[in-house]
Amino acid sequence: MSFKRIFAATMLVFSAVSIAFTPTTQQIEQFKKLPKSQQQALAKQYGFDLSGLSKSSFSNSIDMNSNTPSVYPRQSEHSNEAEVDPMAPKKPKLKPFGYELFAGEPTSFAPNEMRSVPSDYIISSGDAITISFYGKETATHTVTVDREGRLSIPDFAPINVVGLTYSELKHLIENKIKSEAIGLNAFVSIAELRSIQVLVVGEAYRPGSYTLSPLSNVTHALFASGGPTQIASLRNIEVKRQGQTVSVLDLYDLLLRGDSSNDVTLQSGDVVFLPSVGPQVTVTGQVKRPGIFEMKQGDTAKELIHMFGGFAEDAFIENVQVNRIFNNKAKSVTSINFSDNSADYTPRGGDEINVQAINDEIVNSVTLIGAVARPGYYEWYEGATLDSYISSLKTDLLPQADLSYAIVVREKELPGQIEVLQFVLSEALSGVPVPLERNDEVYIFSRFNSLLEEEKALENLAITAEERELQEKVKLWHLYERRQFDKKVTFDEAISKAKNPPAATEQEEELADYTPAVFSRENLLAPVLSKLDYQASTVKDNLTINVTGQVRFPGQYPVSRDMSTIDAIRAAGGLLESAYTEFAEVTRINDKGEVLHAKSSLIKGADQYNIKLIGRDTLNILMQPNWQDSFKVSLIGEVRFPGEYVVKRGDTLIDVLNRAGGITKYADENAAIFTRESIREQERAQLSRLSDELRKDIAARSFQKSIGVNNSLSYNETDKLLRDLAKAEAVGRLVIDLPSILSRSDSLTLQKGDKLYLPGKQDSISIIGEVNYSSSHLFKAGRTIDEYISLSGGIRDRADEDKVYVIKANGEVQIPNRGSWFAVNNRVELGAGDTIVVPMDSSHMDNLTLWSTATQIFYQLGVGIAAIAAL
Repeated sequence: MSFKRIFAATMLVFSAVSIAFTPTTQQIEQFKKLPKSQQQALAKQYGFDLSGLSKSSFSNSIDMNSNTPSVYPRQSEHSNEAEVDPMAPKKPKLKPFGYELFAGEPTSFAPNEMRSVPSDYIISSGDAITISFYGKETATHTVTVDREGRLSIPDFAPINVVGLTYSELKHLIENKIKSEAIGLNAFVSIAELRSIQVLVVGEAYRPGSYTLSPLSNVTHALFASGGPTQIASLRNIEVKRQGQTVSVLDLYDLLLRGDSSNDVTLQSGDVVFLPSVGPQVTVTGQVKRPGIFEMKQGDTAKELIHMFGGFAEDAFIENVQVNRIFNNKAKSVTSINFSDNSADYTPRGGDEINVQAINDEIVNSVTLIGAVARPGYYEWYEGATLDSYISSLKTDLLPQADLSYAIVVREKELPGQIEVLQFVLSEALSGVPVPLERNDEVYIFSRFNSLLEEEKALENLAITAEERELQEKVKLWHLYERRQFDKKVTFDEAISKAKNPPAATEQEEELADYTPAVFSRENLLAPVLSKLDYQASTVKDNLTINVTGQVRFPGQYPVSRDMSTIDAIRAAGGLLESAYTEFAEVTRINDKGEVLHAKSSLIKGADQYNIKLIGRDTLNILMQPNWQDSFKVSLIGEVRFPGEYVVKRGDTLIDVLNRAGGITKYADENAAIFTRESIREQERAQLSRLSDELRKDIAARSFQKSIGVNNSLSYNETDKLLRDLAKAEAVGRLVIDLPSILSRSDSLTLQKGDKLYLPGKQDSISIIGEVNYSSSHLFKAGRTIDEYISLSGGIRDRADEDKVYVIKANGEVQIPNRGSWFAVNNRVELGAGDTIVVPMDSSHMDNLTLWSTATQIFYQLGVGIAAIAAL
């Protein structure tokens, strides 16, 4: 149905009913594009006031002078497609080139009629002309070219103007007025342009007949119809006039070159035909404009390259993959070299071109890795040596750089094969040249293996903020550019933990010490050792050794050319103070699988010094004989010279006390506390085992309760005991009789880490356990146990009166005789510093026999810790 019919029906409805009429946006836009003469004729025919419509009804809907859009978003053409499987692999979706320009839904697209009319515009019936008289009289007339092609000017004879250009029309009218009326001149302009009817057919989004401005060209018609569909050709759009093809538009010329020469102006009755798309080529990968491109007969590879905008800078164009359909049965693969402008390739429909990226590997370079101020890639040249890139210890290296060990990782002739060259960095910078070859990698290590150790060393050096920033940049380059790390925490997290260590247990603090420094041997050598291990699996030639024993950084190291035992020791960070320097042991497995041992002297000039190490060797640096004979012990409290003492194996406690000047007169010999590390470890294991057994026993009794077995187990009490047990700290106390040791009646041989705590004289007795008020009381000779318990408020109901015991000041436990301990002959002789323990009745805790053991351990540990803390 034509717009006139739609509009007429709308007017009739509006005139027949009294309700307000609000035309749609599309109706208003189409009505605006009609010539005023047609607007007036329609309004007059149906008795409608056009001015009232424009002032009222139209104003409620849309402003006639506003820049309303002529194209609205097009509805999806794939709305009915099946839902995509969310688990399916994601693939980049390519779109055919050029269709986005028309990806909208039109209202009634037409050129802006307010623009100037070109001088070559052909006048035809329906055009309205404005003629303004000036001179002896002034008047303005708007006249329309009638169907006979005549223009009737008031008071003048009609003239034929159809077929004239706008320029010719103005010249004709001006001359006519000037010649027929003396003293009268005329100014001629176009008032209204006629409309033309154009038919858009074929693969258009909305094919049909469209009313357009006579200034419209082919692209205007395409916009008016919503543009081509996804299967329409953009390269063969035909304009037919009276059955003849007058023009063929290739939109690629317009889109890629800006050439609109074939975008001809349409005439009324023209047909714009959009055929189906022609052969298409898909281009993906490293190109500037990936997409699907339509090809025409005779298109070459050069023209195709122009279509996708050329290759990206990192495109590998010497070997481009082209998948082509072969005999309509299968696909074949062809490789094309596009580096030659005369590439022997003619695009064919169905071709799929995939342009790969070049390898990220940088060639013809030297790479500096590790503790250098400016790591990265540098140009290699013939005759290059290390001092060409690192010339100053102060400006080219970081403060933590190890000057005794560095390596060069060099590519061998076989692909993927490497060899390692070791050198002394300080010698290389002092005149001993280290030649470098193409693609060498130079590794400079830190002289620290632990991150915490390195951070403390840098803090002691008081480096500046600029130097600290340089440290951060270098570390980040190593971590993220090289991609040769495998950490559970990031560098920033490691640094944060190093600067702000949490309050952790001793085990956690020990583990934190093992966080390797960024440029440590462990970090930097990891990728090198991985390559060597893989290389050994392919060529059966292992190029790694193990260095163990008394070196700073024992571990696995690459074998360098002509590697000696001294080189291996340098690689491992040098000898420790405890190392035996006469010789080292080399263990080697021969071809027969036999294990051989040999001594290699560490003294230069010795006959055995030149032993060369090979892959799979193990170099063991021995410890000096009797090096473990000396160790440290501690004396704390009432001795004349407390502190740490170095003792040798076999020394006794009395020996070190004599060296410390003996005990003071204020010392309480009977309250001495002696701790030993080996006993502490035993206590830790006992606490852990006891905790597990208690949890199992509680779980078992809880199960009995759930099935109806009555028990009196209190959850709060058991939970508190378990939490206390988890918090318990092992002391490692060894009960000693210090008076006997001082009188040399007894002897105590010292071990590494032993500690003697010697408190001052005591004057109180403590009562703990199941009493009404645990407290300490002034010691008074002759008082009995029950008297001290009475001073603490007496015992509780759940106390076990038969199992009261005393922990003496020296840690010894004394238990009164079974039966009534109130009897005089059964009393324990109490002394200052003793602790009376009233245990809990285990039957009160549902007969859990482990409670008795647990509470005794708590009391004994608590007494020892309290005594140590009081010093």
